[in-house]
Amino acid sequence: MKLNISDSKKRIIKRFYNIALILIGLILVIFNDTFGKLEGFVEFIALYFILVFITIAHWLFKQIKALIRLKNEKAKTELMHLKSQVNPHFFFNMLNNLYGLVDKDSKKAQQLILKLSDMMRYSIYDGEKDKVLLSEEITYLENYIELHKMRYHKAIDIQFNIDTNPTDYEIMPLLFIILLENAFKHGVENLRENAYVHVNLVAHNNEVTFAIENNFEEVQDHPETGIGLKNLKRRLELVYPKNHTLTISKTETTYNATLNIKGL
Repeated sequence: MKLNISDSKKRIIKRFYNIALILIGLILVIFNDTFGKLEGFVEFIALYFILVFITIAHWLFKQIKALIRLKNEKAKTELMHLKSQVNPHFFFNMLNNLYGLVDKDSKKAQQLILKLSDMMRYSIYDGEKDKVLLSEEITYLENYIELHKMRYHKAIDIQFNIDTNPTDYEIMPLLFIILLENAFKHGVENLRENAYVHVNLVAHNNEVTFAIENNFEEVQDHPETGIGLKNLKRRLELVYPKNHTLTISKTETTYNATLNIKGL
């Protein structure tokens, strides 16, 4: 039968053991000073200090291991919280758009709802994973684009160019959707004509580059400090701390964002 010993009891036992080692050492030193050198005493003292060193080293190792585990658990908890923010951020905007479409075109609204349910299924089940296949993430982006094509009544120049090698890399889910959503939300949404969104995704040599460009009205501010972008930057810091670059630039009418991730 396996005995369960509480952490507090383990700490008490460990402290008692350490104190006992110290007391034994002190007793031996006093005994030696009083009664002279004993045969093998030097060897015993050496063995004693080796035991003390091993005990201290073991304790330090466990403390460092506990700190690393605590840090990893904290990062994982924060990452899960950030992922949970992505879904409401995206679907809240889509549901608002669907609400206005129900009365105008109920048939199209039904199609949009079915498409949206597929995307929600991916976000809920696959979005919670640590990694997904890049091909799955691409399909999710394509569904998002199709969803927008169905709901707009204006001509939009949408291009999604994909260049990948046969190797299907694994990547953290729901990274690119934030950049794509911003292009539609701050660009296409507010332009009456000549709106465009151009996306290029290249995956070779264990790295992937996602570049997106869109235009927007000159008076329309394209914020770089929104919830979605802050979320993206923090998740990249947690999962790809030294293996990513995110560059953003804009002119008076165009907005460009490029995300590069290495070491896949």
